[in-house]
Amino acid sequence: MKKRILKVTLLVLLLALGFAVKANTNSAVDDRPVHEIHAMMIYNFIKYVEWPDDARSGKFVIGVFGDKDLLNNLQQFYTNRLIKGQKVEIVYFNKVSDVKPTQVMYLADNQSGKFDEIKNIVSGKPTLLITDGASLGKDGSCINFRNDSGKLKFEINEASVSANKLKVSSQLLSMGIKI
Repeated sequence: MKKRILKVTLLVLLLALGFAVKANTNSAVDDRPVHEIHAMMIYNFIKYVEWPDDARSGKFVIGVFGDKDLLNNLQQFYTNRLIKGQKVEIVYFNKVSDVKPTQVMYLADNQSGKFDEIKNIVSGKPTLLITDGASLGKDGSCINFRNDSGKLKFEINEASVSANKLKVSSQLLSMGIKI
């Protein structure tokens, strides 16, 4: 129980403080690149999302579209680790035609123009679609990063999460911006 309280407390502190982002750069105040911050936050999001039973067998697959730096960070985080008892596989997709439903799909800001195509592929599947683009939360992403007055925050689209057969903990919901 103490371990769970500690995890929740750390997540609350991490997300409640936000990350001040320097204007016109991709780095946070501590000169940590945004892709590293996104990787850390994705790592924490996964802890607070529940997938249906049929998505809990085989490998836990995290797909990345458009950000090889994030891919490398996720590979570093998850090497020799399990997620919810499953071995982890990190996959990079080069083309929309290669995208398949995964437990987590990240779409980089520089690929936002492909959002509708990717959303159509993962909609209704147990995929946590995470994006980094203006208005993509409202357009149907499950979680969307956004810069709000110099702070990195995230939106949670509860309807999209539910439509993809996922459940998000109340702790995570309370830290995000509900849309």
